[in-house]
Amino acid sequence: MIDDPWFRLVLGMLATWRVAHLLAHEDGPWDSVVRLRAALGEGALGRVLDCFQCLSLWVAAPIAFAVAADPLGWVLAWLALSGAACLLERLVPAPAARIQPVAFEGEDDGLLRTEARGVGDGWRGVAAGTGADVGRRLPADR
Repeated sequence: MIDDPWFRLVLGMLATWRVAHLLAHEDGPWDSVVRLRAALGEGALGRVLDCFQCLSLWVAAPIAFAVAADPLGWVLAWLALSGAACLLERLVPAPAARIQPVAFEGEDDGLLRTEARGVGDGWRGVAAGTGADVGRRLPADR
């Protein structure tokens, strides 16, 4: 079964995607990949780790040796593995945003107003509970 070329190709595709995704988007075990990316910084290797498509080319190169039998096959397998990894990456939904910490009492959370506004501020003053539209701004001449 492992000698079947289609099995090796599919295995290579999944392996290419997995390693490239780990290096480009994940923290890694014990935050080892995060530390690697931080150590490489903004240099050429650091930029390669920031680009999934670029990284998939580098990851696919050695894996292509396990898929192909001759030099032309290696080049085709190399590009096919990288292309398949890029397609798989597009199929995977983006991770959900991390939950932000709750602001403590007294901190400005950027969502709630800290002072009340009145009729003179250009906003329609409406008594609470009337169901009127409070959010519309009136022209200054009214």
